Amino acid sequence: MIKSMLLGGAIALAPAFAFAQATLTSETTSPGSTPHYIDTTLAAVLDSAGVAKMQITEGATLTNSVQAVAEGQLDMAPAALILPFLLSRGIGPYSGIGPEKGAELASNIRVLFFNAGAAQLFGHYNSNPIDDIRDLAGKRIWNGPPRGAALTSGRAMIQLLSGEKDGEGYEGVQNPWPDTVSAITGGGVDAWTMPEGLPSGREIAIAAAGGITLYDVPSDLLASELGQQILGAPGHAPYSVPVEEFRAAYAGNDITVVTDDDSFDTFALAFGQIVTATMEEELAYNITKAYLEAEDRFLTGSPRGPYLGLSFGDIDGVTQGVCGSVQVKMHEGAIRAFEEAGHTIADCLRP
Repeated sequence: MIKSMLLGGAIALAPAFAFAQATLTSETTSPGSTPHYIDTTLAAVLDSAGVAKMQITEGATLTNSVQAVAEGQLDMAPAALILPFLLSRGIGPYSGIGPEKGAELASNIRVLFFNAGAAQLFGHYNSNPIDDIRDLAGKRIWNGPPRGAALTSGRAMIQLLSGEKDGEGYEGVQNPWPDTVSAITGGGVDAWTMPEGLPSGREIAIAAAGGITLYDVPSDLLASELGQQILGAPGHAPYSVPVEEFRAAYAGNDITVVTDDDSFDTFALAFGQIVTATMEEELAYNITKAYLEAEDRFLTGSPRGPYLGLSFGDIDGVTQGVCGSVQVKMHEGAIRAFEEAGHTIADCLRP
């Protein structure tokens, strides 16, 4: 159920800062997801630093959240970076806006920091095995919510693995995120693909109904022309974790992990923490400064912390999934905070 929560104590001046706490509106995904963990941790960090208190609405559809930030109706949201790309062209879920208005709205988006913690994977129940993940013709596959970045990436994953397209070679099944686990455990699909953090509470919940097997992208497919196109597609970033670490993250659960080498390799959904371009420079600076100073809290506050791909160092653009097709810019205040911390920022990210 979608609910709103208020994170933050009384408005006061923190000793280290000579400014009053701001109140920020924000939307995030459902509990258990990577964006939810990052946003709630950020809210606690900003409150304890005396920077801001965040009013967070959970269970949001980020496609709508991105548009709300661009329109100035929302202060902050996590954004799969394919969404500003689609908005800037007025296509996909933003086709009703059109390219001219979409470009205008997208120009009002700025990024404070990045992450790439949701990696695309493929799975099935061991009781209903897939003999060959390169042969998925005729299968029913859960491949995402009804629209948005995850669905685009899910369809790309199945095409990369098997060459099949949704609605042609296989039947894609979509449900809103809160219904994902029940849709899969109910037995209505043969397999699923989705972007997940490590470890994924959703995969653990799915495995509670019976043993499952998870796969990365085989090396030859990832290195293929299509694989490289998908890896470099708007909103994607490289993802690689030693397979033993990946398996250890699911220890104690009936989850088998299959790779063709010693690492779990796939593509990640690149995310940015977005705000409006009109956010005060000093506020953006203080938010980002507090974020950078809370590195240990982000990395150790959850088992998935070390695998979130959070940006606590130099920002080269390519590693973060930008400076190619995705042309979002960082907020001036965020750039100042990173540079004061001794980090470099790629020129392509400067407004």
